[in-house]
Amino acid sequence: MKILQIAVGIIRNPQGEIFITQRAADAHMANKWEFPGGKIEEGETPEQAVIRELHEEVGIKAGAASLFDKLEYRFPDRHITLWFYLVEQWEGEPWGKEGQPGRWVHQTQLLADEFPPANEPVISKLANA
Repeated sequence: MKILQIAVGIIRNPQGEIFITQRAADAHMANKWEFPGGKIEEGETPEQAVIRELHEEVGIKAGAASLFDKLEYRFPDRHITLWFYLVEQWEGEPWGKEGQPGRWVHQTQLLADEFPPANEPVISKLANA
């Protein structure tokens, strides 16, 4: 069984909108919307990983990232630990640097059905924040 540690960035602007991206058609959980992020590399802290991943995936230089939630999720073939960081300061404008679609959605308008199931608790927490 695969064991993965994933750092995720919740990029939120002053209007309460969150930048989300769409997973590739050939990826695990294909075509679902997600908060950008990726695997934590050897020797990296989750916070370092989210800053690196946001630069690689959406082209921003994240400022301070604060831990918003940590969740564990089991799929039949993998066990994932997700570290969700709230990022409210950054340089640049986020965009789909890897060719993935991206959009801004108000945090109360995020639809859990459009995301992988592991994101549901975070989407609920954002909706009620």
